[in-house]
This record gives sequence, C-alpha cells and structure tokens, in this order.
Amino acid sequence: MEWLMWFSKPENTKPLALIIFFVTFIGIVIYVYGSKKRGKQLESYRFIPFQDDQEGTKDKQ
Repeated sequence: MEWLMWFSKPENTKPLALIIFFVTFIGIVIYVYGSKKRGKQLESYRFIPFQDDQEGTKDKQ
C-alpha cells in the first residue's frame, strides 16, 4: 500500500496528469487527421448548427 501514498503527493500527480492529458490530446489529433477520408467527413460536420431545419421536420404549435 506504500505505492498508493505516491499518488497523494501533488508533485507526483501533476506531471502524471499532464502526461495523460497530452497523450490523450495527441491521440485525438491523430484520430482526426490520420485519415483523409475521416478528416473530410468530420470537416463537413462543422456547418451542421448553421443549417436551417427542413420544413417537414418543424413542430407546428
């Protein structure tokens, strides 16, 4: 149980958290830009919030 005390010290957990977040960020970047097909597909999704609703899908109240 001595190794659990290592996690209780901020000088140990801060660099560990930084490494975890950095590796996660790099993984996301590689996932998004690793494949041109996937990158183009995700790039096309950026205008979804600005597209108007179609007339048949609006609720009439």
